[in-house]
Amino acid sequence: MKKFLVKSFSVQLLLFFMIGSLLTSFLLSAPAKKVNINTASVAELQTLPRIGPQIAQRIVDFRSKNGKFKRIEEIMKVRGIGEKVFEVIKDKITVGSGK
Repeated sequence: MKKFLVKSFSVQLLLFFMIGSLLTSFLLSAPAKKVNINTASVAELQTLPRIGPQIAQRIVDFRSKNGKFKRIEEIMKVRGIGEKVFEVIKDKITVGSGK
């Protein structure tokens, strides 16, 4: 009986850790908050894939010179951001809340 209880407890403990691991994976894979290209700092822009310090600075400079982006596609007007980079970042950027 004692061996059965120990095995039963071991199985329950294993299941507990497996469920905890799955929950953690799910929570960590939840979609991240989008980066607002109209308000993001150079550091925030660099969190986007394929956007390094130089391109991030160009985005900020472009925004300062030309005003806010009205549509996310306008980011392709920034030197260094073409269709390939845009395809990678388009689901991770926004021009404002709810857009």
